[in-house]
Amino acid sequence: MNVSRIALAGGVAASTVLILAGTASAHVSVQPQGEAAKGGYAVINFKVPNERDDASTTKLEVNFPTDHPLASVMPQPVPGWDIKVTTSKLAKPLDMHGKKINEAVSKVTWTADGGKIEPGRFQQFPLSVGQLPEDADQLVFKAIQTYDNKEVVRWIEEQKDGAEEPESPAPVLKLTAAAEDAHGATAASGSDSADKNATTDDHAKDEQTTASASSSSDTTARVLGIVGIVIGVAGVAFGVLAGRRRTA
Repeated sequence: MNVSRIALAGGVAASTVLILAGTASAHVSVQPQGEAAKGGYAVINFKVPNERDDASTTKLEVNFPTDHPLASVMPQPVPGWDIKVTTSKLAKPLDMHGKKINEAVSKVTWTADGGKIEPGRFQQFPLSVGQLPEDADQLVFKAIQTYDNKEVVRWIEEQKDGAEEPESPAPVLKLTAAAEDAHGATAASGSDSADKNATTDDHAKDEQTTASASSSSDTTARVLGIVGIVIGVAGVAFGVLAGRRRTA
């Protein structure tokens, strides 16, 4: 009986922990498809769960960081949702591929147009973004989620070092190290390939030399064998003739 009670209590505790963990992690977040490397471009997804049991999400507004503006932002169409991209003038122009960029995306808004995020569901909103900054380890996007009952949830609180996760954390995109120079990688690959080819050629030459020597040895052995057979036959014939002469 005691064992059963302990097991029951343990199960209830575990269930409570899982429920609390699920509630704490159910917030708007952003993740890259693959990696988001510094100085490059990436496809990122804003994941929006519905945290309400009696309302559906009908709008998402994502505000872009102003300290590291992104000049290129292209949304992927999402069925049932209207997408609006808002740009703003920059105090300091960006230099992209030799061109001066005076505007950058400041906000992207998805509004339900026949679609919605129902209770117990989530929706992903993809974007292609770039050029990612080279002097930052992360980008913070402040998001606003609106329900069809007019409730608004602001995911705008930034995580402080050493502090617990805030109640309504802002989505954070972690940036990875910049990719290596493609030309250098190609050159190194070409050098390795050349070394491998040279090694292969050397092995081929060695094998040909060995095969030639083996073939020569086989030919010599065959010639000596044939000569030996001929000499043996001649010796037998000579012996037969000598025996006949003695008999005569």
